[in-house]
Amino acid sequence: MVHLYQRRRNREQFDIDRAVSLFEQHEQIRQREFLYDINPDVEPLRSELQTGKFTILPARTSSGAAIAVFTANRHSPLCASHTTTLQGIVYQLDCALQDNETQRAGLVFIYDMSGSKYSNFDYDLSQKILTLLKGGYPARLKKVLIVTAPLWFKAPFKILRLFVREKLRERVFTVSVPQLSLHVPRKALPLHLGGTLLVDHATWLLHCRRSMTNREDELLANIVGSVAAPQQPQLLTNGTNTTSATTIISAVHQLADSNTTVVTVSGSGEQQPTPATVAGTSNNSATQQQQQQQQQQQPAEPNENITINGLSPSHRATVAAAAAAAAGTQLKLNTSDSQVAAASAASGAATATATATQTVNGSGVARTASGNPAEFWSENPPSSASSGFSDDDSLAGQEGDPKTIEMIVQMVKDLGHQGLIKEYADIRNRAPEGTFLHARMRNNLTKNRYTDVLCYDHSRVVLARDEDEDELSDYINANFVDGYKQKNAYISTQGPLPKTSQDFWRMIWEQHCLVIVMTTRVMERGRVKCGQYWETTEETTLEFGNYQVRTISVECNEDYTVASLELKNLKTDEIRNVSHWQFTSWPDYGVPSTAMAMLNFLQKVRDKQAQLVRALGDTWAGHPRGPPIVVHCSAGIGRTGTFITLDICISRLEDVGTADIRGTVEKIRSQRAYSIQMPDQYVFCHLALIEYAYSRGMLQTVDLAGFDEREQESD
Repeated sequence: MVHLYQRRRNREQFDIDRAVSLFEQHEQIRQREFLYDINPDVEPLRSELQTGKFTILPARTSSGAAIAVFTANRHSPLCASHTTTLQGIVYQLDCALQDNETQRAGLVFIYDMSGSKYSNFDYDLSQKILTLLKGGYPARLKKVLIVTAPLWFKAPFKILRLFVREKLRERVFTVSVPQLSLHVPRKALPLHLGGTLLVDHATWLLHCRRSMTNREDELLANIVGSVAAPQQPQLLTNGTNTTSATTIISAVHQLADSNTTVVTVSGSGEQQPTPATVAGTSNNSATQQQQQQQQQQQPAEPNENITINGLSPSHRATVAAAAAAAAGTQLKLNTSDSQVAAASAASGAATATATATQTVNGSGVARTASGNPAEFWSENPPSSASSGFSDDDSLAGQEGDPKTIEMIVQMVKDLGHQGLIKEYADIRNRAPEGTFLHARMRNNLTKNRYTDVLCYDHSRVVLARDEDEDELSDYINANFVDGYKQKNAYISTQGPLPKTSQDFWRMIWEQHCLVIVMTTRVMERGRVKCGQYWETTEETTLEFGNYQVRTISVECNEDYTVASLELKNLKTDEIRNVSHWQFTSWPDYGVPSTAMAMLNFLQKVRDKQAQLVRALGDTWAGHPRGPPIVVHCSAGIGRTGTFITLDICISRLEDVGTADIRGTVEKIRSQRAYSIQMPDQYVFCHLALIEYAYSRGMLQTVDLAGFDEREQESD
């Protein structure tokens, strides 16, 4: 089985020590959960398998990964023990892993919670499944997709995430049924998950019965037999099938020649600190010293002589050498400890198969020739298509300098107009808290409406990229911004350009957005402020790449216009409804003289978002407030930042009776650079919040005289 761990990692580097460590973890789990000698014909496992609660689909993702589905509403913790359920899962996973394509491309795990109740959920079992899949099973876990998660799942899911290392957390997505197609092609999904695939679980079980051959003992015997023939494996009496170190070492020596790497191992069983390098590759002393210094910073693996749950050094040496032999490596030994030498030599020789010089230190951490750690499970940036329980609440109401509305009124009076402007200047003078590398790439520069308004790398919206698309096709000038008690509550973006309108609608689709807020006109003072990315008359249609936008209805009001749009994915023929809200009462210069129009507009937007989220019903498994609201003006920082600041501060004021305008602006600017573009917008946020409180009876009287001055033109 170790060669499967080796294959799981061969895209990054060949690290035998890590492969053996993973193998040992898997052995521990198997022994602890009684996952040996699995007999599908014996009850209760036979009935467990027939429930179909866990199955492997007869299709793959676009990258070739196998797809496993666990249907939660078919599981009853009172009727099935952990051992029985895990045996059913491992039995099928072992069968799926016989396929070379699965070994190469890995596994996508779908946890379908559609129609499930709290009585179907077993926290301890979920933790054991995660533990099994997160590193202790040879199949490389590509993604975990939690479908239609109920609200009660939020708390246990946050705890479960703690058991998954950070790299894997980025691959855990809570999605609705329609969002599944962002991760798995519809043709590879069963009908009840929005796909077109017909699933026959009985046929799959029959296939398992016929092809299940990778029991631990058989696999190890086959690996060793192919290397050491005609010698036969010898069985030790430690409860695990293995082979004598003598047999393996003999086989390894048969492969050695004079041009291979020499690995020196001390008699204590610990590899010397001198790194094994690729034969024939120069490595000067300075580079070696640098590598050794960096290697010392890495945590050490367990000592080679430690026995873990019955896995002795001889067993470790056996499987390591067998994996090296399976890889076709050639090595030469110089050792006084035959057992550990086999493992160490396998590690050294395996390193020689890499395309670039690598070193393996005593802790088993592989490094490139430059001395940098080789990435483990390195991936493209995760798609930002999920929005839900994988996100932690933000701006919860306790950070910053919260003030009651009475305190805010007094502060505004004390500071005065110029005092607020000075406070804004302090905020504005701070350097950006991030990088703009993607926005400044040559191919992306023309996607920015303004050369001096770029989007941060750390919070940018990453468009999903098809395998045949250019690497830079995932860029759009848009950033996620946290809301009140909601991560990624908004997407702050520029007004689409003609060439980026397709990307804009692609973002709307991928993020499952329901509401678009536009705080500018297409033309203002003879200048184009935004592209016409939707039709303004009813029953008209525009097409942008793979997306068709049809205007169903238009409602014009004194301060705003609402358009009901129908967004169609031309690839899948799926149709969604999007509500477009354009605020038209922002004056050509400065900010509105009164905030009531904006406040009423903001409230109606919030009501519409809530209405559309309710209409989604169980198909939406994310945050109760729904997907991100897209907000844009021209540059996506001035009026956009003003709208978001007011929405957050009002939400907080309604919830806990305090607000922190400055802290909110600083938080927004840390995610969308330069938000709140002009001083008068910062002043407007204070006056608007006071006006809102007065209109809702939170204040009896307030004197706003002296705050009607206007600064220079703003976006």
